Amino acid sequence: MAVATQGFAQNAKPVAGPAQLAADRWADSVFQTLDKDQKIAQLMVVRMSAVSGSGANRKVTFYEKEVQEAVQKYNVGGICLFQGGPLKQAALINQYQSIAKTPILVCIDGENGVGMRFDSVAGLPRQMMLGAVQDPELIYQYGKVVGEQCKRIGIQVNYAPVVDINNNPANPVINDRSFGEDKYRVSDLALQYMKGMQDAGVMACAKHFPGHGDVSVDSHYDLPVINKTREQLDSLELYPFRQLFSAGVGSVMVAHLSIPAIDT
Repeated sequence: MAVATQGFAQNAKPVAGPAQLAADRWADSVFQTLDKDQKIAQLMVVRMSAVSGSGANRKVTFYEKEVQEAVQKYNVGGICLFQGGPLKQAALINQYQSIAKTPILVCIDGENGVGMRFDSVAGLPRQMMLGAVQDPELIYQYGKVVGEQCKRIGIQVNYAPVVDINNNPANPVINDRSFGEDKYRVSDLALQYMKGMQDAGVMACAKHFPGHGDVSVDSHYDLPVINKTREQLDSLELYPFRQLFSAGVGSVMVAHLSIPAIDT
């Protein structure tokens, strides 16, 4: 995913410092000890649970044994948490890490904190509410709190913040997950959220690249098509991503969209 964004970055790649070079050497040395299947598995992030049905028929299925097998047998690279309680999930993370040949990358899709996914955890405001906050320092502190929540459980990556510009009021999937419709404000607040979380030691993730704000169908159920020119994308949708890339965001999530101007 990071490779796909190189053409959109503003600045040259920064020179790695001694700590990063040492980390890269360690990663390379460990990677060379893996067989072909294990190397492929390092690219996979498996989810710990799934939801089916809705309302009274809503059912959560946990895959504790299946995930343990994926760790032991295939040396899977990461796991992603979506449901459950924080104590149980923390215990499972410790269990899986103890049997893994290489450290597991533990992720969560917690845009407004771990309470978005876990029970018995207080929920935090969604991003559109944060868009009304006038003091950027408060958004930084918000990001830091979310990062500290993740760290306590053993999570290293949070799939946040959403940097989509909510420029289509009919959007059924982004909506209040966005900081708003102004590209400058979205960028400024997303930067503060990112910095707060990464200062707490948790990798942020800019999403949904290259911009999911101007759609009218839910991409969980259909494939949205964005018929914009590259120039239009450059001037609006891509602007917040550029700001976060330049500021050192740790990762980026690619949207499942059809954008002919880029796809072709």
